[in-house]
Amino acid sequence: MHARTGRTVRDLRRENRTAVLRRLYFDGPMSRLMLGPATGLSSGSVSNVVAELVADGLVEEAGSVDSAGGRPRTLVRITPASGFMIGVDIGETRVRIELFDLTLTELARTERPLAPSGPRTARYDVDLVVDHLREGIAEVLRLAEVPADRLIGVGVGVPGIVARTPEDGAVVHGQTVGWDAVPFERLLRASVDLPETVPYWIDNGAKTLGQAEMWFGAGRGARSAVVVLFGSGVGACVVTDPMGPGRAIEWGHLTVRVRGRRCRCGAQGCLEAYAGAEALLERWREAGGVPPAGADEETALTAMLAAAYPAEPGTQPGTEPGTEPGTESGAEPDATALAVLAETAEYLGAGFADLINLFQPERILVGGWAGLQLGTRFLETVSGYAKEYALTYPASRTGIGLGTLGPEAVTVGAALLPLVDFFAQGGRRPESKPTTPAPAWQSALQDRVTT
Repeated sequence: MHARTGRTVRDLRRENRTAVLRRLYFDGPMSRLMLGPATGLSSGSVSNVVAELVADGLVEEAGSVDSAGGRPRTLVRITPASGFMIGVDIGETRVRIELFDLTLTELARTERPLAPSGPRTARYDVDLVVDHLREGIAEVLRLAEVPADRLIGVGVGVPGIVARTPEDGAVVHGQTVGWDAVPFERLLRASVDLPETVPYWIDNGAKTLGQAEMWFGAGRGARSAVVVLFGSGVGACVVTDPMGPGRAIEWGHLTVRVRGRRCRCGAQGCLEAYAGAEALLERWREAGGVPPAGADEETALTAMLAAAYPAEPGTQPGTEPGTEPGTESGAEPDATALAVLAETAEYLGAGFADLINLFQPERILVGGWAGLQLGTRFLETVSGYAKEYALTYPASRTGIGLGTLGPEAVTVGAALLPLVDFFAQGGRRPESKPTTPAPAWQSALQDRVTT
């Protein structure tokens, strides 16, 4: 007797639609003939699925290509305006909200600053952040003139660990920002004016950064990578073949010095207490550095880099390795800033070595506003320390570089969360209030494009 798989005709149709949508998303436009071998479906199945998707408005014709001796073949592609996603980055200095069409073209954006000074718990006041999302989501929909019922979902990158419960949906445990089991999804549903059928996908910001870099950025083509989010603190996302899109890890709270500096999480000796931008600037102050009065962390870090790496007017400090400190600009580098940066580079290098020894990734990619500001010059020093502290063989097989998607990478990755689920459902929107999204969406990315 043959075991019954439990799959229905409806399941098969959904899987076929998913296969066609994914292939068109990454490789389209394509002809129906090309879609057959690309998806493994028969020509009849491809024709039926494409006809359904065209009828649903998800796919449209996109010109034609000549064929060998026959009639031109019609190309089809994803219809950009057939659905919309919102991506949200709850960062250290601002809340960024962006609206995208189905092909991830940005249609509108808005930013809401978080307080540049004062206790972090005040900066991340839950009610304030929820208000920012309520106002920002309404604003981007209004700017792009997109009806709320056209959304396929809202993705949100948050600081901390995300758990899920049947009652509250996504619950955020953000110890460094004072979020103790915050029922964030429930609060958003109660505050944001969106239809109940619009799903929320809430996950760690480092994970959404990793998602974006692996799909569209510097991680494309790698079978395994660690994507580092370097901002006020540091976090990471580990991506390996069995885990699909990746897993957020609290890398910043790895102990690098027993009984060391007090970390903002409350423990002592965490990597984040030495290598995060907040700790870096604090150590510069303690050593006699003078950040601009009242400046936020991004502005203060820019000032520190300008002091350490004087450059010609018009160049961004820390990003141009061709201009050596104190040469063409005539300014002398600040020895205090240089010393603090050198110590930070060594701590980060040791942290990278731990990642190499533990996960043996093909690539380590650095993103986040602080990582991008520090740039290639700083990363060269970090890479040197990483190879010094790591085991020789895995270190020789790991490339270290910057992410390529810029400061919007977390928002892009957040917008991918509802898109992935939408494709996994065959491009069909939920007809009733969605249940709490579970981590099962990860399996939908097992076949992510690696070329």
